[in-house]
Amino acid sequence: MKTLELKFGNQEDKVVTVSLENPVEPVDAVAVNAAMDAIITQNAFFSSGGDLVTKKSARIVERNVADIQL
Repeated sequence: MKTLELKFGNQEDKVVTVSLENPVEPVDAVAVNAAMDAIITQNAFFSSGGDLVTKKSARIVERNVADIQL
């Protein structure tokens, strides 16, 4: 499973991660950047350390899970 992780800095300068499953690929960096700007501008999410105020990074994380037969 792949996840798009958007990392923001909040008012306490702590990192807050917003994760989105099954992102569209290839990822459009311009669209991700614009979406992150919109999240900050619209104050779309709240964290325990205050509002999201800066963009830190964005990345695709892939996790592979293999069940073990018992």
